[in-house]
Amino acid sequence: MAAWVAFYLGFALGLGNIFASSVEADTVQFGYSGSLGPDHWGSLSPLFETCSTGKSQSPVNIVKDEADRNKNSKPLTRYYQATQATLVNNGFNVAVNYESDAGWLIVEGKNYSLVQMHWHTPSEHTIDGERYALEAHLVHKSTEADITVVSILFQYGDADPVLTRLQESLKRLAEESAQDVQAPISLGVIDTSPLRRKTRKYYRYVGSGTTPPCSENVIWTVLGKVRTISKEQVAALHAPLKGDFQHNSRPTQPLNGRKIELYNKLKN
Repeated sequence: MAAWVAFYLGFALGLGNIFASSVEADTVQFGYSGSLGPDHWGSLSPLFETCSTGKSQSPVNIVKDEADRNKNSKPLTRYYQATQATLVNNGFNVAVNYESDAGWLIVEGKNYSLVQMHWHTPSEHTIDGERYALEAHLVHKSTEADITVVSILFQYGDADPVLTRLQESLKRLAEESAQDVQAPISLGVIDTSPLRRKTRKYYRYVGSGTTPPCSENVIWTVLGKVRTISKEQVAALHAPLKGDFQHNSRPTQPLNGRKIELYNKLKN
């Protein structure tokens, strides 16, 4: 039987128009397999129609040799700092919600504030058809409620220092989930600056959210540097989730003529 989650429309992580709905009281079930899986999202609710009809959907497969090198692209300009945060089990993913000014990212001259980080296993984006062990999404929101996401891909190897700091909180989240408790866990003040490593290469394109309602006009920045994560850390992210939500990656979507731009510091 397919796993499912009650998706609370209008709340949906508080991330503005990418996840917003005008019908706050409704709930819709979706999953990652069977009749509730990604192939059927668009028919689960009229509010999810874009998941099947949208022409600029995410994630995508990035073909290195086909990416357009944009000589006018700039290095990533971002600043992250210590702030209050909570760890939450959304049912379909595990996330860190930042409660105050966690920092910012500038994309095409616009300032976006860091509001959330969550994970997908395995990765949603692929590079030359390769799917990685994990993908982190750093979600940023502008004052106009526009969304941009920084994607970090992970392969198995050494432990990730960011998740190492969350180890005990993830264990507690899993214990509460086993008891059907969904209360957020306070992380206190956490330093987000380790998320900002030097980036000499990234890919950028316009896409969508990767969970229903799959709203479009999201600017994606997929970092070219693949980081490492231990198998134990991936298991710790799986533990609070149930059923097929432990493997919560949407299949790649057609580009439909979209261009993927490449910034490479060594060649720009």
